[in-house]
Amino acid sequence: MEENLLLIERQERTCTLIFNRPERRNALTPLLLYQLSEKLKQLEEENEVRCIVLRGAGDKAFSSGYDIAAIPTNVSPEVMETLRTKNPLQLALDSIHAFPYPVMAMINGMAFGAGCELAVTCDIRIAVDSARMGMPPAKLGIVYMPAGIMRFVNIVGLANAKEIFFTGRYFPASRAKEMGLVHYVLPADQLAAFTGEMAQEISENAPLSLKGIKTIFNASLKHQQIQPEDMKHIEMLVAQAFNSEDLKEGQKAFLEKRKPVFKGR
Repeated sequence: MEENLLLIERQERTCTLIFNRPERRNALTPLLLYQLSEKLKQLEEENEVRCIVLRGAGDKAFSSGYDIAAIPTNVSPEVMETLRTKNPLQLALDSIHAFPYPVMAMINGMAFGAGCELAVTCDIRIAVDSARMGMPPAKLGIVYMPAGIMRFVNIVGLANAKEIFFTGRYFPASRAKEMGLVHYVLPADQLAAFTGEMAQEISENAPLSLKGIKTIFNASLKHQQIQPEDMKHIEMLVAQAFNSEDLKEGQKAFLEKRKPVFKGR
């Protein structure tokens, strides 16, 4: 199954990349994320595709999040070295951000945790009306990385980002649209056609205009830098959470489908 983790569909100047783990609600593995990053780089070098659409296989999930239990096997030494030395999720997020043309997320079901951040990193997000989205790190005992939090602040604003991360709730598509997490919410039987038509419309626009506009949008965010002294404190808090009893309790409670009992240590 490893070679089929990412399905690819090409139509004229659009390309749909499909996370193909429906049996695991399209949870993101290191190898899947690596393949996504490599495919985006390949498409950038070919310079023929003008719009990318990301979606999950099936009709239940865009992605349920990062599958921390997944360990890649039977991969080349080069791939294994990359997975060891670089954060696969960050590789994929950076590749979406850096892709010179627009990237769309067709959110055909749940989008939680890293799956939600992957969708938010896309330039345009279109969701099915049954979709749910959320960031649960506070329910697991995790301090989320600042770059990820800032990504949400830029999309939904500070007030909504605080609600998303402080509550750890899974929001219905209607509330996600109110917050600005998604642009459109559609019935299941209209989702693919609507997304495809918008992707086609984008792909027919002038390529230099698309590249220039996306570059300007990306450049406008570069001024948002966390000061070095603040970053040191943040890194300490992240490490403290990862080594805490609360994280173990959060993971155990999640697997047992119960509310965690946190003790602050």
